[in-house]
Amino acid sequence: MKRMDRRALFASGAAAALLAATGVQAQIAPRSGGRLRAALSGASRDDAWDRAPNGLFMMAAHHTVFEALTEVAADGSLRGALATGWQGSQGGRAWAFDLRSGVRFHDGTPLRAQDVVASLADQVDGTVRAEGAARVVVHLNYAQADLPYVLSGALIRPADPDARAQGVGTGLYRVQKFDAGRQFIGVRIGDHYKNDRAGWFDTVEFVSIPAQEVRAEALRAGLVDAADVTSRDALPDDRAFMHLPDAARCQQIVHRDIGVPAEIGTRHALDDLRMAERWWRV
Repeated sequence: MKRMDRRALFASGAAAALLAATGVQAQIAPRSGGRLRAALSGASRDDAWDRAPNGLFMMAAHHTVFEALTEVAADGSLRGALATGWQGSQGGRAWAFDLRSGVRFHDGTPLRAQDVVASLADQVDGTVRAEGAARVVVHLNYAQADLPYVLSGALIRPADPDARAQGVGTGLYRVQKFDAGRQFIGVRIGDHYKNDRAGWFDTVEFVSIPAQEVRAEALRAGLVDAADVTSRDALPDDRAFMHLPDAARCQQIVHRDIGVPAEIGTRHALDDLRMAERWWRV
């Protein structure tokens, strides 16, 4: 099947790539523009924004729309996200998190400590309470020295149940369209504290394709830029594609029209579910 011309299908902004086709990497700073389209597995007609996701499709969508207090970089280091600092006490049984100022949900509502309390209440073994509008204190039933790392996977949603059900988050992309089990489209918001260091695409689109061989064919045909394809044989010896994190540990296959960092996260597929934030269009 003849591959469609990617530049005819999607807007191609001037961006930067780490080009590995020749085995030599050259880095240019990424710039914004274009769209990321990904074919993903694991979608369900029961998918929703107000409960924990199961399949890869919804996990990636949640990590595109929502954020956590902390995040783990591709190299394994911990850094602040919605929290700018944290302190442990009582031998790791008590933790205090200071919230980033000026953060707003996509509907314009400011992030409050009460939103964090509501989000973490059923995700920690202990109690969570607000200490003012910008500080959250967690008291655990047992010592947990790695709680800041653990909370990198605990996404923060608004306390308001209607906003939560609509997928209102604080992430780099807001929900433009959502068809449960089929399609998600997110649009980059204009004002975010991660501006100029993450979120290079104008829009991202995830489509549900259950069969791996069909996802691979969608890649070959140029209908998508990336897919969770774990078999290198699905697209063997095709220089138009990258196997990430590498051919031996393939979690996804990505077209070389997409630039990726020199190091990507491998705890989950899709650069630890943050491809919309970390990748860019070449």
